[in-house]
Amino acid sequence: MSRIGRKPINIPAGVDVKVENGVVTVKGPKGELTYKYNPAMTVEVKGAEIEVSRPDDKKENRSLHGLTRTLINNMVVGVTEGYKKELDVNGVGYRVQKQGNKAVMNLGYSHQVIVEETEDIKIEVPNPNKIVIIGIDKQKVGQFAAEVREKRPPEPYKGKGIKYVDEYIRRKEGKAGKGK
Repeated sequence: MSRIGRKPINIPAGVDVKVENGVVTVKGPKGELTYKYNPAMTVEVKGAEIEVSRPDDKKENRSLHGLTRTLINNMVVGVTEGYKKELDVNGVGYRVQKQGNKAVMNLGYSHQVIVEETEDIKIEVPNPNKIVIIGIDKQKVGQFAAEVREKRPPEPYKGKGIKYVDEYIRRKEGKAGKGK
């Protein structure tokens, strides 16, 4: 059995879960998420828990078992707590400011880079060198953060660019560091 797939998902107070026609709908204080799971999996709500089970031990069903359970768990966590990704902006003259629902970034280009919030994703700029991306859908938050980071990925010589807070940049020596 899948160690992750067989764990039941606890439904916290204030969260409503419906399973019908192969679609799981999770409503909570922060919003509503839906997920259409694979028809081979069985998703049941038993009291204050959600259980995911598989029909047999075929390779495809074994891999879908843990995946389905994790995706549903991420939905439950998203509608109760939400997800956030923090990005650091490093570099001389590199800064971010919030203007309405847009983040305006000066990243060393001849122009400003502008990123807009969506209805799912909110952007916060607590200081000029930090961006916080907040949302209820873990996949969308991660994708949006990756797209913002892509505007100026960190470079290995001076470490300038946009990086995740917990990301480590492997630094390289410049030309002067090479031996003769």
